Amino acid sequence: MAEYIKLYEENTNPKDLKLVTECFKDGGVVIYPTDTVYALGCDIFSKEGIERVARIKNVKADKADFSFVFYDLSHISEYTKQFDSSVFKILKRNLPGPFTFILEANNSIPKLFRNKKKTLGIRIPDNSICRSIVGRLERPIISTSIHDDDEVIEYTTDPELIFEKYENQVDMVIDGGFGNNEASTVVDLSKGEIEIIRQGIGELLL
Repeated sequence: MAEYIKLYEENTNPKDLKLVTECFKDGGVVIYPTDTVYALGCDIFSKEGIERVARIKNVKADKADFSFVFYDLSHISEYTKQFDSSVFKILKRNLPGPFTFILEANNSIPKLFRNKKKTLGIRIPDNSICRSIVGRLERPIISTSIHDDDEVIEYTTDPELIFEKYENQVDMVIDGGFGNNEASTVVDLSKGEIEIIRQGIGELLL
């Protein structure tokens, strides 16, 4: 059964934060809050973790469109071929925030994705819980949204209900309060132009 940990954005308990970080380091699969909906993820270099996340989402790992959550802009250039001044300006104006930016990937992304994945979805959520985790881990984590089975409500917002549903499938659920019911805005920059693939919470600043 998964461990259930409550964290607060304003005052994150260092002991609990350490437990969460250790779970990621050990290849654990964790459900955690973002600035939009709750997300499911693991360390980007945990092959077993990525495969477990893919099974939970009922997709093939090498074809999955998982995003990477970063702490800030400083490490993004390590994973993308595309980080010129125009891209940097757009990211800096809008991040941290409720956006997923699609950039051209380089060979530093996990081997599991390398043959199929030409692009990389980048997230820096405006949420201190998940950013604190990534900051302690010192590398990105996988992010994929937690969807609801209800046809009307697309995303589950209550962490206790999320725990009830996934307690036997993941290693940890982080309760960071109620989540949103609207996802991030997806912006494709990989072709050299700005294309909004999905309009979510974020209003893009140019």
